[in-house]
Amino acid sequence: MKSLKKLLVVLVFPLLAFTAAHKFYVSVTNVNYSEKDKALQITSRIFIDDLDKLLLERYNIKAQLATDEEPPLADEYLEKYLRSKFVVEVNGSNASYDYIGKKYDADVVIFYIEIPNVDLATLKSVQIENEVLTDLFDEQQNVVHLKLGNDKKSFVLVKSRTKGMLKL
Repeated sequence: MKSLKKLLVVLVFPLLAFTAAHKFYVSVTNVNYSEKDKALQITSRIFIDDLDKLLLERYNIKAQLATDEEPPLADEYLEKYLRSKFVVEVNGSNASYDYIGKKYDADVVIFYIEIPNVDLATLKSVQIENEVLTDLFDEQQNVVHLKLGNDKKSFVLVKSRTKGMLKL
């Protein structure tokens, strides 16, 4: 009976190790052209727990995002991080963007960014460089969807390939 229990533990334990929830490291960014505003409007969805870990590891801030304990400084550091890891080029030149802010939706943070004064008629290319969280998680995947007028393109950016471009 004792050896049967040991055998069960030996056989079942490895199976349990594979049934544990697998953590996915992914963000989703949408870039759309607004004819009304003449601007590129960008939303980026990133998991709250990944950003909590980022703020702790990079800036030693115990952020506790989306709780009453979130420090006011958290938003400033999130913007600082985004500006260093998320770069947009329009027609081959770096485009400065306005960080509009963020909101929480279930377990994700939605960031709002806008590049004003973009004329679709003169738009030839948009390149996105997204290194968000690739410095923290080797498995991080940043999915980007671009929709500019009738042109659409999607790509998955990873640590070894952090840039994607849509040529019009």
